[in-house]
Amino acid sequence: MNYILFDGSVRKALLPFTYTRPVADIRIGILTIREKWENHLQLKTSTLTEDYLSAKYPLVEKEENVLINASYLPTEALVAQVKQLKENEAIFHEGTLVACYARKAEVKTDYSDNHTITFKEEVFRLQHTWDIFSKNGEAIKADFDLITRGRKSAPISKTNKLIRPDQIFLEEGAEVEYSILNASEGPIYLGRNTLVMEGNMIRGGFALCENAVVKMGAKIYGPTTVGPYGKVCGEINNSVIFGYSSKGHDGYLGNSVLGEWCNIGADSNNSNLKNNYAKVRLWNYETEKFDHTGLQFCGLMMGDHSKTAINTMFNTGTVIGVNVNVYVPGFPRNFIPSFSWGGASGFSTYSTKKAFEAAEVMMARRNVVFDDKEAAILEHVFETSKKWRNE
Repeated sequence: MNYILFDGSVRKALLPFTYTRPVADIRIGILTIREKWENHLQLKTSTLTEDYLSAKYPLVEKEENVLINASYLPTEALVAQVKQLKENEAIFHEGTLVACYARKAEVKTDYSDNHTITFKEEVFRLQHTWDIFSKNGEAIKADFDLITRGRKSAPISKTNKLIRPDQIFLEEGAEVEYSILNASEGPIYLGRNTLVMEGNMIRGGFALCENAVVKMGAKIYGPTTVGPYGKVCGEINNSVIFGYSSKGHDGYLGNSVLGEWCNIGADSNNSNLKNNYAKVRLWNYETEKFDHTGLQFCGLMMGDHSKTAINTMFNTGTVIGVNVNVYVPGFPRNFIPSFSWGGASGFSTYSTKKAFEAAEVMMARRNVVFDDKEAAILEHVFETSKKWRNE
């Protein structure tokens, strides 16, 4: 069977992270959603997504296909149901299409009653950007159990202080010395060739993905994820940092999500709690307004390739688009459109020429090529985000 992950109706609500990737390639827990499904199915998947993303994330269509709504994360029960799908059948959960059998890669919702399967068991779904950090603990636990089942951790140096060592797992090449690893409130996973330098205090759940680094003297509260080739330090609480991004110095990051290729300057901080303890409202690209999150703690949402200068400060519930450069002192506004350049005193347009030059240099440092596919995606984001910049 050929499995295809489609974006579904939540794509706009998950901007700015879905500006530059399908829903399936959002990281939550240890793995991306795609990696979770492929691990469960033991098969590769492809993607049905926006046209401008399809060159980088191509669709593979065969005679028999199962389309899966990528906003739903796999569970044992859901995967079993998906594997049993037959021609013309579809799975729904509370009126939303979860998966369907299809001869063509087309999403439809009009199925006859005798071909509709209602999934009544518990589901795990992303519907809002803040779900990425608020549900990260559950996702880390599920991924940890999936990845480590039947396996033995690499040896852990005796220089470390371990609490619940049965919930700490090191992949081959992971290094950690003279640190405190406390897995009493969630598992700790150190991926292949990761490095935890001396003097760190880490409380799970925590996931450090392949080739990522925790510099000296960090204080990390779970549930937190650092994606592949990420680099972190300072104080971090309940945050998800996608691959290739850096928060490499002192400063606070809490209840936040950073996309790929982001950089947080030294001594930068975000607020995750309002002074009056009110529930946080967050900019929603779909509704084009600040929506209620229902959360008392909610920090920073930062799209790919965005960066801050040293000593940058962010208010509670700030949303930053793609390719934003914040360098002016003070607190900038709570929503900063993509390709903006400036800070508290105002923003101007960050030209694609300058943005692409910076991206090319940053990516080359990690031996990744900034190619025409990347440029085309970012050009599309630049054009479609003009209205937010008031050009």
